[in-house]
Amino acid sequence: MNGFPKLALMASALMVLGGCAVTPTGPTQLVLPGTSKTFQQFRIDDAGCRQHASAEIGDSAQTAAADATARSAVVGTAVGAIAGAAIGGSRGAGVGAGSGLLVGTASGSGAGAQSGYSAQRRYDNAYIQCMYAAGHRVPISGQFIGNTRAVQPAGPIPPSGAEPPPPPPAGAPPAPPPGASG
Repeated sequence: MNGFPKLALMASALMVLGGCAVTPTGPTQLVLPGTSKTFQQFRIDDAGCRQHASAEIGDSAQTAAADATARSAVVGTAVGAIAGAAIGGSRGAGVGAGSGLLVGTASGSGAGAQSGYSAQRRYDNAYIQCMYAAGHRVPISGQFIGNTRAVQPAGPIPPSGAEPPPPPPAGAPPAPPPGASG
């Protein structure tokens, strides 16, 4: 088998693999039924919100991932063929093109994976918003503090951007307590 048919076979196999970018098929976040919701209501809302989230991201995720892989493979093949021809003549062009195809496709698959991650994140956000709007319990992040008064600073809060006052000089008498008149 000479270089071109082998190269064409490798290119088509890698293009097929590059087209395997996965679009989200469901949420990756846990959502629980709302307090006043039955499980049957939850299932109905879940199906509707999955459909809503799929519509929000559309087919753009699949297309973007496949395009990134294909574009990198084509550019890598061309650059590899030119470099191989410059280094090793006509025989080197085939080897360079094959190497460029492999490297380009690997690079493109990384871009495709990033695109898939972004699509999943958009899907999850749309799904969670929909389920929350339907009255279900959704994940939240952050820390809750029960009594906010306990964490208030003792003194007045300086305005934003203001520098704190310098410390008192050594041997100075202590400051009077707040509310004491002198």
